[in-house]
This record gives sequence, structure tokens and C-alpha cells, in this order.
Amino acid sequence: MRLIKFSLTSVALAFLQLPNAAFAETKDAGPAKTLNAFFEAEWNYEMEQSPARASSMGDRRWNDRWGDQSLEAIRKRQEHAKETLANLGKFDRAKLPPADQLNYDLFKKDLETDIEGFKFQSYLMPINQRGGLQTLDELGDRLRFETVKDFEDWIARLRAFPVLMDQNITLMREGARSHVMWPKIVLNRVPAQIDKQIVSKPEESPFYKPFKKFPDAIAAADRDRLTKAAQEAIAAGVLPSFQKLKKYFVEEYLPAAFDEVGVWKMPQGAEYYAYLARRHTTTAMTPQQIHEKGLSEVARIKAEMQTIMDKLGFKGTFAEFFTKLRTDPQFYYKTPEELLEAYRALAKQIDPNLVKVFKTLPRTPYGVTPIPDKIAPDTTTAYYNQPAADGSRAGTYFVNLYKPETRPKWEMMALSLHESVPGHHLQIALAQELGDIPKFRRYGGYTAFVEGWGLYAESLGQDMGLYDDPYAKFGQLTYEMWRAVRLVVDTGMHQMKWDRQRAIDYFMENAPKSENDIVNEIDRYISMPGQALAYKIGELKIKELRDRARREIGEGFDIREFHDAVLLSGAVPLDVLERNIDAWIATKKTATPQKPATGKP
Repeated sequence: MRLIKFSLTSVALAFLQLPNAAFAETKDAGPAKTLNAFFEAEWNYEMEQSPARASSMGDRRWNDRWGDQSLEAIRKRQEHAKETLANLGKFDRAKLPPADQLNYDLFKKDLETDIEGFKFQSYLMPINQRGGLQTLDELGDRLRFETVKDFEDWIARLRAFPVLMDQNITLMREGARSHVMWPKIVLNRVPAQIDKQIVSKPEESPFYKPFKKFPDAIAAADRDRLTKAAQEAIAAGVLPSFQKLKKYFVEEYLPAAFDEVGVWKMPQGAEYYAYLARRHTTTAMTPQQIHEKGLSEVARIKAEMQTIMDKLGFKGTFAEFFTKLRTDPQFYYKTPEELLEAYRALAKQIDPNLVKVFKTLPRTPYGVTPIPDKIAPDTTTAYYNQPAADGSRAGTYFVNLYKPETRPKWEMMALSLHESVPGHHLQIALAQELGDIPKFRRYGGYTAFVEGWGLYAESLGQDMGLYDDPYAKFGQLTYEMWRAVRLVVDTGMHQMKWDRQRAIDYFMENAPKSENDIVNEIDRYISMPGQALAYKIGELKIKELRDRARREIGEGFDIREFHDAVLLSGAVPLDVLERNIDAWIATKKTATPQKPATGKP
């Protein structure tokens, strides 16, 4: 997803309030049509350059290849971005309808932000504990294997794998030479992940998984041929490639990595982190300002936590209450199977309550699925994968079943609200189902909006009556505290040169999440600098706008209409969202006589 800061003109904002159907009615047939053809061509270029992403979205045109990750190809893509920006400037923005002025401005700022980031050479860090070549087999889980060609395309990718591996190792060598690489503490986790790809027989490889079950329509002769070809490709190319990666990684790459954990160790590190903070939050906030906001939010949430502890009659300290939450067996399931069943039951509990706070719901379904075993020990509590663009795959809420004794019941409601509905699935599926907007907007996003919405969605459990258990409500506050802590520790490590243990200790002192989760979270922030800042910044903006709307609209305020106003223009930067909501408020005040607000919505 592209993650940017953006400013918008008032004319575009006014149009943004119109129903989706108005897009088609307002466009003229000249410059707007040409601009949208330009957007479509650029989308096709991006998909061709990123075949794995295209495949995961259901676009099968390049299913037989990986993207070219050579330094020369990367240089050409960067030049293409600069040429695209120049070509965009040839359009007369003033002649475009308001909707297309908005699209123009968003696309332009996306390009400008990408181009600004080229100098930091983040492409030289293609692997860390959360993903890389060692997890690339997971792409197969997102694909359809229905025809002979589907299997032949995957075999073509298996055969091309050694080239992709060599390109990635070249990037890593250059990264090690120029000191653009992740710290040793997170890279230490990678060799064990590579080991899971180095198997004794091709059919044991995770890349072989699609060939273990064929559709009935594929003839036996084809099955035999495809099976043999896959085994040969894995034996001759995939397995030796991972052996080469393991040798290089352990003997050369890992020893070259930094002991310190912040991006301040990299060339232009301070400038890089300030850029990432702006990019991910879509604001002009500095790392120092974000750090201070985190400290104030930690203090506020801690006071709310104390209120619940008092209601529960707990007389001890925060540390003692956190210990109880982390260790009391009543808060944990005994087996992965029980944990998965409980997550799926929560989804069924949440779904029928959505109509209390939403007018518009997505048509696309979602499912609850375990995180793959090979990465579960090294990744976070849960995550979400969006539906395929062509509708062939539902959204997926992945849950971590590793060590169920570290996955407390009291966090499950807030987590589910964030990752599935009304959080990521509801927001992303609605965006994909929007009508006449360019694909770069329909299938893209801004972290501050997407993750800000996910965190905001956790609080909606209160509006839907789902936090009837004080421990579950404390879990919601724990999750909010978690995102406030992020502002402190992410800026602490990358801007203020905190060491990893100081970040872990601060997290442990202020939130009762398990130590295993906290360590994985801190390591995530180390290898995704700035990304974790977007959640709390986005959530605070949405809550600010909701409070403003209630105050200014008065009794006519309807939370369901507010959510439509937030969601039905797709993901946008936070300043666009603010002006969008301000225009909606003005429309509501004109249409409805204003009365003072009384009580909660």
C-alpha cells in the first residue's frame, strides 16, 4: 500500500461528499477519460512489475513469473516513476471534474512520496523475520489452482526461483556493503525459517503444496506430468537456492548486521525515519511530537485502566494486576484447537451486531484461519489478508495459535474487532466494492487511515454492547495502550537511540500483553520503522472528527451516517478525511435544524 501525506483543494472535497453514483454522472468524456486511461495503464504497469502482488489480487496475467529484482530493473522502475510524474503534469488539472482532481492529486502525491524515498534504498533490505524469500511459498495459498495452466504457471515460477534468489542475494550484498540492513537481533530469527525450506525430498517442500491435491477435472496423465515437473524444479532449483541463501546469510550477511536496533545506524538514518513518520501517519508530525503524544496517551489510558481495576475490587498495583492477567489459567485456552474455535465463535457473535452502528456493510465474506506454523513463533497475534480483487478469495483473519497459554481470552474481542469486522475486513472490502474510482485507490491504502480505522473499530465494541465483561473491556484498553506504547517505543528506538531491552521493559510496564507477544512486537517495530506510528495517530483523528460531528450536528447526529461518511470515499490521508467530514457536517447542519447533543449516540 502507498502511504502518504496529502493536501486537497476545496472543490475536490465538495465532490467527495457526493454519492458514488455521482462519479459517473459528473465526469465529462474528454480529459477525465484520458486521465483514467492513464491511471489504468499505470496500474497495469505496476501489476506487471509486481507479478506476485498481481497474482495475490486475482490478476492471473503474469502468474508464470516473479518480479525482476535486479538492481538494473529497480533503477528503471525509479526512472519510470519520474517520467510518470512528468507525464501527469501534462494534464490540465483545472479542466478535470472534481472527482478526477482528487484522483489526480492523490496519484501525484503518491508518486512524489515514492520518489522522495528512493534515496534511502530500502529495497536493499529484502528479508527479515517477518518475510522474504523464505516465506514466498505462502503466495500459493492465495492462488487458484483450477486448470492445467494454473499448475504450469506455478512450475514456471519454481524454475525461475534460482534467478530470483540470486537477485535478492545481490541486493543483500549491496545492502551489507552500504550499511542498509536490518539489525542482527531480528535477522537472528531468519536461519530457522530458511531451514524449514531445506527439506530432504521435493514433495516435502512448502512450494510443492499445490500438487498434493488436484481438481477432478485434471486428467491423471496431466497430474503425473505436472507432479514430476514440480519435483524436478524444486530439486534442481528451489532447494539448492535455499541452501545457497542459508550459507550466505549465516556466514556473511548476519555477521555484517548492526548490534544496535534503530534506523539511526543507517546512512541518512534520522532523515529516513522522519520521512517514514510522515509517510505512515500522513501528517507533518515530527518523531519528537509523536513521542510526546504517546506519553500523554499512555497516562490517559492508564487512568481508565485504574477505574476498571477499582470496579473489579483489585487492591494491588498495576504490575500485580498485569501479572494476574498474564498468568491466571482462567484467562487461557489449553489447546490450539480450542483457541481457534473460540475465535470463530467470536466472529459469529460480532457479525449480527454490526447493524447497530453501520448502514452500509460489504458483500464480501471473511474467514478465520490459523497463521502458518512455520512463521507463527516469529509473528504477531493476528493479521488480516484482504480479498482477491476479482472476488475469487474472501478476506482472511489469520490468528496465531502458537503457545495458546500466551494468548489470553481478554484480548480476543478487541483483536477480532480490529482485524475482521468492523475493522479491516469491513473497511477494505467496502473500499474494493466502491464504484467508479481508479484501481490505485480501490486496492491501495494509507496506513494512518486503514490502521487508524482498525484501532477505532476496537472501541466500537462498546457501542455494540460487546464489552459486557470487565476483563474484555480491560482488554480493549490494553490494545489501545499497546498502540500508545508504540508511539513511545518506536520513536524511542529509531529516533532517541533506545536499546531493545529498554523498549521491551517500557512495554511490559504499561500493558499486560504476554512477554512473548511483546518481544515479537518490539522486533516488528525494529524491522518496520514508523509503520506502528500510524495506528494511534489515525484513531485519534477519527475520534476527534466523531466528537466534532456530534457536537456540531447535535441530536441529528447518527453514528451510522458518520461511518458512511468516513468509509464510502475509500482510504484517504488524514487531512483529506478531516476536510471530507467537515464538508459532511456542513451538509448535515444545512439539512437538519441543530439541537444540542444529549447523551451518547
